[in-house]
Amino acid sequence: MIEIWDAYDRQFNKIENARLVRGEPVPDGIYHLVCEIIVKHMDGTYLLMQRDFEKHLGGMWELTAGGSALTDETPVECAIRELREETGIISCNLQEIKRIVHDGHHSLYVEYLCITDWDKNAIILQDRETVAYKWVDKTSLFEMGVDVLASNRALKLVKELNI
Repeated sequence: MIEIWDAYDRQFNKIENARLVRGEPVPDGIYHLVCEIIVKHMDGTYLLMQRDFEKHLGGMWELTAGGSALTDETPVECAIRELREETGIISCNLQEIKRIVHDGHHSLYVEYLCITDWDKNAIILQDRETVAYKWVDKTSLFEMGVDVLASNRALKLVKELNI
């Protein structure tokens, strides 16, 4: 299935009638929207998802669920969809915490926080995306090294915003 994305400028403005196709080169000055969700349980633990071993950075752990917004999808719609697809968690209670421009990936990241009381044993793994999950406390999270986490972007947000 071909994944089609809206094209954006650096200021998070959608470029009318411009589309991008996943896997094809993104022109300089053009971006696609990516939403990431940090999941924090009401007991203070964080959800980590282990990437499928067949994916880029396979076997590493992610502090976020998330992915690229599809055509005509708003950031919050993307975040709700990705959260449900990758974890099974159904939540509309998402708080936007930061927007980040990543020129190297031609990506505009919209970062969300989801504080939930979801059953910690009811996480659903997405086939070909994730192979395991675990809940960790903040101390354990901060002790994880860059060789274990797929990205430090979300970890920096947890520290910076004290969430």
